[in-house]
Amino acid sequence: MERQFSDLEKRLLDGCQRDFPLHPRPFAVIAERFGVTEETVIDTLAELQAAGIVGRIGAVLEPHTAGYSTLAAMQVPAPLLPQIAAFVSAHPEVTHNYEREHRLNLWFVIAAPSRARVAAVIADIEYRTGLAVLDLPLLEAFHLDLGFPLQWN
Repeated sequence: MERQFSDLEKRLLDGCQRDFPLHPRPFAVIAERFGVTEETVIDTLAELQAAGIVGRIGAVLEPHTAGYSTLAAMQVPAPLLPQIAAFVSAHPEVTHNYEREHRLNLWFVIAAPSRARVAAVIADIEYRTGLAVLDLPLLEAFHLDLGFPLQWN
């Protein structure tokens, strides 16, 4: 059954993708914008995150201005892919992962305070899975608009 989104959920999903407030209480600013309470915004976004609809809430910064990040890939045997993907995602430094139809079938981004911490996460994943991680550090930055206008019926 297709999930039905409330009007507030739709407005938050569309309205929080850009111009996230740089404020000590950003959810209060968003709440004022939408005419609801700060607690309602936080609770609604937490529910969307728990449901797997929202993966991450936070700023997108110019690469390597506040820490270090890298794109990584692994060749994971298909039967192990769900478990390995869940293990990789359990690292707080992993922002997201996704499956690709390729020999390297699990791709993910690691963001940490330093290059050394990124290397430690890679080493932990390799050690605990027994699989190699291909580290693909950024060579040239491109600006990508990560906001996606949603289509509501």
